[in-house]
Amino acid sequence: MRKTFSYLSVLILAAGVYSPAQTAEEEQLKQRVAQLEQELQAIKSQIATLPSATPAAQSTVPAEKSDEAKGTLPQADVDQDAGKPKTTMQIYGAAQLDLGYDAGAVDPQWFDVMRTTKLPAFRDQFGKGGNTYTGVRQSRFGVKTSTPTGWGDLKTIFEFELFGVGVDAGQTTFRLRHAWGEIGPIGGGQTWSPFMDPDVFPNSLEYWGPAGMVFFRNVQFRVTPYRRGKTEFALALERPGASADPGSLAGRIEIANTKGRFPAPDFSSHFRWGGERGHVQVGTMLRYIKWDDLLPTDAIDTSGSAIGWGVNTSGNYIFNNKKDTARLQVVYGHGIQNYMNDSPVDIAPVLTGNPTRPIDGEALAELGVVAFLDHTWSDRWSTSVGYSLNRVDNTGLQDPSAFHRGHYALFNFMFYPVKNVMTGAEFQWGRRENRSDGFTYDDYRIQFGAKYNFSWDVFGGGNK
Repeated sequence: MRKTFSYLSVLILAAGVYSPAQTAEEEQLKQRVAQLEQELQAIKSQIATLPSATPAAQSTVPAEKSDEAKGTLPQADVDQDAGKPKTTMQIYGAAQLDLGYDAGAVDPQWFDVMRTTKLPAFRDQFGKGGNTYTGVRQSRFGVKTSTPTGWGDLKTIFEFELFGVGVDAGQTTFRLRHAWGEIGPIGGGQTWSPFMDPDVFPNSLEYWGPAGMVFFRNVQFRVTPYRRGKTEFALALERPGASADPGSLAGRIEIANTKGRFPAPDFSSHFRWGGERGHVQVGTMLRYIKWDDLLPTDAIDTSGSAIGWGVNTSGNYIFNNKKDTARLQVVYGHGIQNYMNDSPVDIAPVLTGNPTRPIDGEALAELGVVAFLDHTWSDRWSTSVGYSLNRVDNTGLQDPSAFHRGHYALFNFMFYPVKNVMTGAEFQWGRRENRSDGFTYDDYRIQFGAKYNFSWDVFGGGNK
């Protein structure tokens, strides 16, 4: 517009040159043009102070050179979605190769992990020691999304790996890790139990982890009524589950016709305080377990119930040099084995002295300890070293070979040659101790691994 008025003034002046005479009217036209230019400049100054309707309204870059023209986002989409909340999506995962040598023997379904409960309970139970193993079962893939809403961010996560358990134990197969949705303080699906502290897990190659650690991804409904920065308080109703050891009563018809059930969900909670030097978390667990006598006409009643409970205190501490992180946990409870990383049954039989109900079930006491130190030597090197204990207080009716105590330790060197790539070597030790027959078993392993992590923000992001 400014150029238009400038051209107009030039034409008027030119017209004056070829007019027969200079008049007062010509001077008035010149003054009028100058006044119009001043008014136009004032209007443009006012427009500059107003908010733009779209990012394109402020742009002075030619369209063929703008970010929209380069393919970041079509101009039409920007205009249409301006001011609306944006959903973000992250695709992430890891590809990992493991190679190791096990000097001892272990249950063949758990050939590539150090589980003390799966070590032999008697001599040559799983054959002779000395086995080489390889695998890619630690590889995983996941998708996260986040959408701003009036109730807070709607977050979802779907993640799986290739490490088979349960009926797929020992297999390389798809296994669900997380299927979780959360909006504001309310969440539901499968993810870490509030009773657990995942940040206690050390930086290790060994997949299964410390024997005495609380470690369980469970289906749950969770409410987090308080969350400020790194501090939060959470409550959850979780899917119940437990197992029992018949011990020396195995094979009796009364025990075979006793079935367990769970009248109520497990109730868990945690309070977590976080700061610059790490965090402290206290988790709690409360459970109700029942078992029913399905032979009501016999003379012996084997029905009963038990209350399970636990307290888990854990935390990380970052030292002044910011190169050392201590990962610590102590958990104690009764009937919490279902939530432990490597523990046997929750319930075992005891004698009551009552002739009509001579046998009852007891929620076994459990103690778990984790103490690890992660040290960073440089941007390329790190080390983890530590120990974990898992101890179960057995009952008198359990077999002498029943699992009583497990020890777990490791030491490693990790090397990061380039971004997102990790390689390393790790020495592992595990020990099993039986209840009362005096049998113990020590296992030693060395494991090598290489892992590539990837992460991609689908909307407007790139490879991380």
